[in-house]
Amino acid sequence: MLHMPRRIATGIDIGTHQTKVVVVEEVVTGKSSELKIIGTGLASSAGMRHGYVVDAEDVAATVKNARRQAENIARIPIKNAFLAIGGISLDEARATGTSVISRADQEVTDLDLEKALESARHVAQPQFLNRRILHEIPIEFRVDGNKVLGDPIGLRGTRLEGDYLFITCLESHADTLTNAVEAADVEVLDCMASPLAGSYVTLSKDQKMKGCVLANIGAETLSIVVYDENVPVSVKVFPSGGASITDELALGFRVSLEDAERIKMGRLSGAMYPKKKVDDIIASKFRAMFNLIDQHLKALGKRGNLPAGIILSGGGSGQGSITDIAKGTLALPSRIAEMQVAGESKVRDATWAVAYGIALWGLTGDTDAPRRGNATVTEAGKMLKRFFRQFLP
Repeated sequence: MLHMPRRIATGIDIGTHQTKVVVVEEVVTGKSSELKIIGTGLASSAGMRHGYVVDAEDVAATVKNARRQAENIARIPIKNAFLAIGGISLDEARATGTSVISRADQEVTDLDLEKALESARHVAQPQFLNRRILHEIPIEFRVDGNKVLGDPIGLRGTRLEGDYLFITCLESHADTLTNAVEAADVEVLDCMASPLAGSYVTLSKDQKMKGCVLANIGAETLSIVVYDENVPVSVKVFPSGGASITDELALGFRVSLEDAERIKMGRLSGAMYPKKKVDDIIASKFRAMFNLIDQHLKALGKRGNLPAGIILSGGGSGQGSITDIAKGTLALPSRIAEMQVAGESKVRDATWAVAYGIALWGLTGDTDAPRRGNATVTEAGKMLKRFFRQFLP
């Protein structure tokens, strides 16, 4: 009797504070299949600052530690993985590409889409210096100047225009992070921007369609992804996170960083640390973070115009009256993210969303993002088309 090979993928999320590993398996029962988390690993990060690698050996040791835990629980060796790329090196570029529709009957084909993308890449080229393109996402298509609702393939006209969002990171950052993981004896199959990975398992299709912003508050970074009409229209990372609150409390009360962290988490209180003063310091730092998001939404023309509001995730999202502060600062509905986990799982906390999201991406291709891996050119081309279709407005 033939045994089908197990379909398993591993996601790695290396944060400044914690490194997480999630192993996901597709389990087929009869005619249906379900996705199960079969292993998790968690280690305190070392060698990272603002999402950058400052000591590759420390990062490799951290990954090894988290990997061993996940291997012990999953009871399989982890030889390869999909890696989330975050940190302040993430950025975005926008460009419009055009192509003259090539067929004699003027019907739009895949070739026209590819030419429009190539044209947009050429326009945005100056913004790619020393940077790696992680994702190329079509925002909107127009045929002969008229906006297309949905897929332009099969429509007729003479000229196709496409607006594209390119998500990039510093080439050196991606290489250093990948090398650190591979030094821990894990082959990196492909990389994905952390905010996108997290969005796949914390946002519903309805939220993405109506328009929302997912904000992940890490230790040293605040990363956001903005969705509208089911398309990620912006990905941005700010150099501000939960650690800045600890710093502010340490200065405000003239205590050590360790004590300041305890005050922040509510484990140290009393007459010397009045609750009102603690709350005011925390609230003012959160307001400053949400003001950064507000300014970015204003620049995008999305301020106050995202009916599904702001969804908060990450280690810094579980504090105090953060949803009220977000609501007040951004004038948007506000809620804490919940991770949509298939089947039974102990991982419910949305701080695992990035590692889980990228493992799913690696396993199922649900996100249909193009991957290098061992795909042939034809397979890569098909994946690229499916990736576009997923984001087509």
